[in-house]
Amino acid sequence: MLAKIVKLVLIAVISSAMLAGCGQSKVSDSQTNANNAGAKKNFTIVTSFYPMYISTINITKGVPGVEVINMTKPQTGCLHDYQLTPEDLKTLEKANAFVINGAGMEAFLDKTIKQQPQLKIIDASKNLELLKDETGEENPHVWVSVSNAILQVKNIAEQLAAVDTQNAAQYKNNAAEYVKKLEALQDTMHKSLDGIQNKDIITFHEAFPYFAKEFKLNIVSVIEREPGSEPSPAELEDTINKIKESHIKALFAEPQYSSKAAQTIAQETGATVYTLDPVVTGEAKPDAYDAYIRVMENNLKTLQGALQ
Repeated sequence: MLAKIVKLVLIAVISSAMLAGCGQSKVSDSQTNANNAGAKKNFTIVTSFYPMYISTINITKGVPGVEVINMTKPQTGCLHDYQLTPEDLKTLEKANAFVINGAGMEAFLDKTIKQQPQLKIIDASKNLELLKDETGEENPHVWVSVSNAILQVKNIAEQLAAVDTQNAAQYKNNAAEYVKKLEALQDTMHKSLDGIQNKDIITFHEAFPYFAKEFKLNIVSVIEREPGSEPSPAELEDTINKIKESHIKALFAEPQYSSKAAQTIAQETGATVYTLDPVVTGEAKPDAYDAYIRVMENNLKTLQGALQ
């Protein structure tokens, strides 16, 4: 009887040890999972304005744990003289990387770097050849050229890969896929525009020099050097005279700004006002992947109708 009792006690002790071991194993797995979950923190990328947002969502498409936020409102347009708002600063505080156009577009950048020196800046215009205007200032509207848009995508992908090494391969693969689409767009536009004889155009402001250079268009005059600044009577008269002398039949305004000055010139010269979009405004939605391509395709149709 005593032997039987001892045997039962031993069985109970061994069973308890086995259960404790199993329990300890589950706790360890739970801790490991928690640690793994903690290691996979979200990577937040903030973009300065719409063109950068479009490129960045294509580069980060399908990458788990990566969030892209466009800092400025959808209809902000170019960041000429843009001032950061308290809301912008809050957005930047949670950013792991800040994708900017560069080339002087984000005049507020120095202030941002002083306030958040740890913020990783992704400069899309790094090492790009910049054009200068009549005053010698560098023109920041590089993305309006499809060739430059391709270079910017490669720039962003390379710099993001260096900052977020865990997702480097996927960034580069996504960039390569998007570049293929942009190259197809580029090829279509060249086939349509290279043979056009009438290359003279008048644009609304300094958004299109890179575009004009790529497709060998000749910008005879710019109606407003700075958007929102009405041309003086002397500037209007000068533009009107240039149109009459060169027999230009097309003026190109932009959907983001009033075309009042362009309409005035059209009335005086008989020229027609068309719309070219520099792709600076739009809804910052995840399905905006092809927004740049769609706008450029519409620009192509506009140019074909105006110049042929």
